[in-house]
Amino acid sequence: MAEQRLQYFTQEQVDQFRTDGYLRLPNFLEPHEVEALLVRSKQLLDNFSIAEHPLTKFTTGDDNHVGDEYFLTSGDKIRFFLEEDAVGPDGKLNREKQRAVNKIGHGLHEQDPVFRKVTLENEKMKAVVRDLKFHHDPVALQSMVICKQPHIGGEVPEHNDSTFLYTNPPSAVGFWIPLEKCTPENGALSFLPGSHLTAPITKRFVRMPGGGTGFEQLIPPEQAPPNPEGKYVLEACMPGDLVLIHGSVLHKSERNTSPQTRFAYTFHMIESPPYAEYDAKNWLQPTPETPFPHILDTPNPTVIPIGA
Repeated sequence: MAEQRLQYFTQEQVDQFRTDGYLRLPNFLEPHEVEALLVRSKQLLDNFSIAEHPLTKFTTGDDNHVGDEYFLTSGDKIRFFLEEDAVGPDGKLNREKQRAVNKIGHGLHEQDPVFRKVTLENEKMKAVVRDLKFHHDPVALQSMVICKQPHIGGEVPEHNDSTFLYTNPPSAVGFWIPLEKCTPENGALSFLPGSHLTAPITKRFVRMPGGGTGFEQLIPPEQAPPNPEGKYVLEACMPGDLVLIHGSVLHKSERNTSPQTRFAYTFHMIESPPYAEYDAKNWLQPTPETPFPHILDTPNPTVIPIGA
């Protein structure tokens, strides 16, 4: 079989992703595409009804992660999750709703035509998937607009994405597109390069048998290796860049201390059966009406494991 030629990447970019576990592609989306996503995001914020909202807050700590029905049934819907600091002791918003939302998710890529166009109907996106040679037949899931609100946009601690979208074997890749400039002051992402090669998936985020969500240990804490040492690299980004995030690479972002928002659109891909198993324990579940959509028209003929 003839070698599959690269369509979008250079070989150096492919190699960098495989070595570092992440890659920033400048100017992936055209300015008009970025503007359409940003305008649509703000329309969604303007139009959602706070009167009918359960005031579900999105938290990122291990001990207090969101797990109510509004969250658990959001995989094929467009729902709104609030910043912890946006709801006062009286249970009411302490600011206008547009400045209170942590993120909009998790079915934007299917339910909204503007987001669907850049995710599932984007030939450049398909070329990236083919060039990476990471998935045979990937499906898309968990799409979000992360607002990172001024002054209250919360810190996201060190984590990897395969903990939250677990497959056997692990196969998650994040696709992260800033819609506004990302700086050290407003919570740009930071990565620990190469950590995907040495940091195993030690736990997974699951639906608990008694309801809600929690973490299931895959490796007992006393047997888990320490997180790899190294220096985090902050990736300042411009609107329309694309950051690819290997599911095992460690990354984080700091609190937004600036007066500006930091809107970003992100979604994930995982491998589909028979190449990987996504089981019923995962918090986000497909439904018969909305199975996870496939990215490629025909599967990738060649996949090269990371580390090979």
